[in-house]
Amino acid sequence: MSFLHVVGFGFKVGHVLLVLCCWFMSVIPMNWVISGRIMDSKPSLVGDGGKILGGLWEKITGSSCKIHHYYSQLFGSKKLKKSWWKKLLIVWVFVWIIVCLTVFWYMSSQAIEKRKEAIASMCDERARMLQDQFNVSMNHIQAMSILISTFHHGKDPSAIDQRTFARYTDRTAFERPLTSGVAYAVKVLHSERADFEKRHGWTIKRMDTVEQEPVHKDEYAVEKLEPSPIQEEYAPVIFAQDTISHVVSVDVLSGKEDRENVLRARASGKGVLTAPFPLLKTGRLGVILTFAVYKRDLPSNATPDERIQAADGYLGGVFDIESLVEKLLQQLASKQTILVNVYDTTNASHPISMYGSDVSGDALEHVSPLSFGDPFRKHEMRCRFKQKPPWPWIAITTAIGILVIALLVGHIFYATVNRIAKVEDDYQEMMELKKRAEAADVAKSQFLATVSHEIRTPMNGVLGMLDMLMGTDLDVTQQDYVRTAQASGKALVSLINEVLDQAKIESGKLELEAVTFDLRAILDDVLSLFSGKSQEKGVELAVYISEEVPELVIGDPGRFRQIITNLMGNSIKFTEKGHIFVTVHLVEEVRDSIEVETGMSPRNTLSGLPVADRRRSWAGFKAFSKDLPTSSPILSSDDFVNLIISVEDTGCGIPSEAQSRIFTPFMQVGPRSGGTGIGLSISKCLVGLMNGEIGFASTHKLGSTFTFTAVFSNGCSGSNSTKNKPMNQTNSASAEFRGMTALIIDPRQVRVKVARYHIRRLGIKVEVAPNLNQALVIISARKLCINMVLIEQEVWNKDSKDASLFVNRLKSVKNGGKPPKIFLLTNSISCGRASSPSSGIDTPCIIMKPLRASMVAASLQRVMGVGNKGNTPNGVLPTLPLQHLLRGRKILVVDDNSINLKVAAGALKKYGAEVDCVDSGKKAIEKLRPPHQFDACFMDIQMPEMDGFEATKRIREIESSTIEHTPEACENLNWKVLILAMTADVIQATHEECTKCGMDGYVSKPFEAEQLYREVSRLLKTSARHNE
Repeated sequence: MSFLHVVGFGFKVGHVLLVLCCWFMSVIPMNWVISGRIMDSKPSLVGDGGKILGGLWEKITGSSCKIHHYYSQLFGSKKLKKSWWKKLLIVWVFVWIIVCLTVFWYMSSQAIEKRKEAIASMCDERARMLQDQFNVSMNHIQAMSILISTFHHGKDPSAIDQRTFARYTDRTAFERPLTSGVAYAVKVLHSERADFEKRHGWTIKRMDTVEQEPVHKDEYAVEKLEPSPIQEEYAPVIFAQDTISHVVSVDVLSGKEDRENVLRARASGKGVLTAPFPLLKTGRLGVILTFAVYKRDLPSNATPDERIQAADGYLGGVFDIESLVEKLLQQLASKQTILVNVYDTTNASHPISMYGSDVSGDALEHVSPLSFGDPFRKHEMRCRFKQKPPWPWIAITTAIGILVIALLVGHIFYATVNRIAKVEDDYQEMMELKKRAEAADVAKSQFLATVSHEIRTPMNGVLGMLDMLMGTDLDVTQQDYVRTAQASGKALVSLINEVLDQAKIESGKLELEAVTFDLRAILDDVLSLFSGKSQEKGVELAVYISEEVPELVIGDPGRFRQIITNLMGNSIKFTEKGHIFVTVHLVEEVRDSIEVETGMSPRNTLSGLPVADRRRSWAGFKAFSKDLPTSSPILSSDDFVNLIISVEDTGCGIPSEAQSRIFTPFMQVGPRSGGTGIGLSISKCLVGLMNGEIGFASTHKLGSTFTFTAVFSNGCSGSNSTKNKPMNQTNSASAEFRGMTALIIDPRQVRVKVARYHIRRLGIKVEVAPNLNQALVIISARKLCINMVLIEQEVWNKDSKDASLFVNRLKSVKNGGKPPKIFLLTNSISCGRASSPSSGIDTPCIIMKPLRASMVAASLQRVMGVGNKGNTPNGVLPTLPLQHLLRGRKILVVDDNSINLKVAAGALKKYGAEVDCVDSGKKAIEKLRPPHQFDACFMDIQMPEMDGFEATKRIREIESSTIEHTPEACENLNWKVLILAMTADVIQATHEECTKCGMDGYVSKPFEAEQLYREVSRLLKTSARHNE
């Protein structure tokens, strides 16, 4: 793998360097340096030295120019002969072969040196440790000799016996880690032998019997040894450690090695080592360290003869060389296994191997000297690696890599010369294609803008005229025809918007607004949009927003409405029975409490039908990941609101084979699904722009649940949040119902939660009862003053007798002089009427679902006799606020299309405004030249002769000039008219151009009353604040 890495890296580096060199030589114009006269620009600053440097620079640049000229001739014109190329290539290869061999030799020698250093370091470390541990054991044995001299020979009777000595040596064995055992032999003269043997009860044995006739260690017995022969002096062992207790009674002077060792030890007064020899019983190689024990009155400068005479005995420590070296090596860990040999080199010509094996595949050896305290005997440690030295792959791969790189460089240099010309041609072609692509992109955007404008302009006339037609006297059939035409026109406009949104997404030009809006009002509007379809199908439609969600948030209300509309539109399309349920919570609520979730049990759903488990729809969301940091600014800051919105339905579900492409643009779930197939893909993009995620869970023939998250700024966090709070129709109604109490009768908790949410928004307290009987108990208790009773249709239809009894009992209850009012919550008017009992009971007032605060407030006002008793149709914008804003306002409408002028003028006059119309930008300039009486101007953008942008710029220039030259006349007058763009072009660049040229707002064609109201109210309120 290293060889391939080297080759690949070299290839890339060589290629890049040569391409850069060739580009530098061929592209940079050398003549520019010469003609620039850099050094001549300031001759006074450099003087004669500057002239010298200038001449040198000219020579350098001249040489560079010549090189560039020759390069162009040789390489650019390809006139270099092939023979020169071959000779140059041969020389190149030969030189680099020598370089590669040199590199290989150098790196191999370095590897060998590192190997030598490694073996030397490991060998010296082991030798040092062995030597240090041996010195520790030797010092402890010498200390024991002093102990024996004091407590055995210095006491009468002796304070030490065999048992005491064995116990002491066993307990202190950890202080002598390298010894196999310790024994003490006392000096006994021949004249004292008989008494000595009689006192100890055993005979002094001869040692060299075992040497001549060795036995197996398990068969060794002291009793089988022969008595020591007669000699002048004996040294029988009287004390021994338990590990070598078999040497007790053995005469150490009868052995050749031990005799020499003892004689040297008592003559020198130092520790003396024996040559390696087989130990008794074990048969393994070992050495004995011997110290002489003297009388206590021996002077320190005694002669050898005096030491011999003063010797009382001999203390010896037995060292099992093999075991102690093995223990030492086990304590050390190394990446490379080495072989260790320990030799006694006292006789240099015939060294004695004390430990180790000569089997090794490596000839490299390191010798470390060992000093065990005996100057007479010499020892050394020899170390070798166990394995053979590995091949120097780094040196081999490096050398081969360099050679390959050299060969590739030669090839690349030749190929580069030809490649440069081709690259230049490709570059020119690429630039041409780039220009074409940019032109095509511009043409595409212009095409979309033109198509949008050309379609929206007539659609503006169609929808505007239809809206005006609805204000005339029409019979029911004609009204149905007009509504159908309006719906078809709006569907076409919606299709255009989706296509344009998809184009914006593909070009990356889709942006979001940041305005304060009421989330609950947005969802109420969307409910109004789909209420008719849901009532026709008998599908229950409901929205629930958690109390933790702020009243106001800051974001893009239009795009949020678009997402909800897409999801609810799909649910309405594919749901024939059951329900569609929209819930809004904070992400923290769902993450911290599982009780918010809707389970699979039918008892926990809105309609009682099973639904897809919504928890699977957010299974992959990062907001629910356990690895998400709790300190995330979006999740923890009070300035941000992280919402999770779910749209649940009981429709046909999404087939498993289609779920993977559900967010793919222009992909249909089925052949009969209808639509363009881009609604969900646009929704996913919008959710991403809102820093959120979207997912779904769907079960075929059971239903689907789409869930997405969105991050908004908290519109209620600032101190001035109430000043910019948008108009909410329920604000005035909540004061009328404050203090009232409503009783909801519904056994299904989810429906109760929805009804309680909408009724509480009106300031009404809510009590809940699961059935009519329980409701009577609550009302009869008279603890609470119940003003109204809201009964679910399912409860009302269950038993007519119970319903009749409930109504009769309720009439007898007087809460403040009036019985509670009864309201029936139903999905359709026909079902509500059919559900009334046939026993003469008064039909309760019907509140149609889906519930909205404004619709509930209107129904309650009409029946309860409070507030405004008028009942605005569902989904229709009240005209009073807009009339209040526009009445008496003088507005100029500028458009080159007579139909658009008629539509705009009719819409504005409908709300009480005084409208003046012109058909060109030049006429608009004349109309708005100060002084004038216009409050606002609706100006079309695309007009002949002078478009709306240019007209607006001219108007702003005239206003600025007038204010600058006549400030006294303009002091009490506001001659800066509000200009509102009115166009069918909805491309983002148009928005930016409107702001840039000085326009105050933007209305896209075809515009409706709601859009007109929103823009006019914003502009006029802003103008009023500026005037104040």
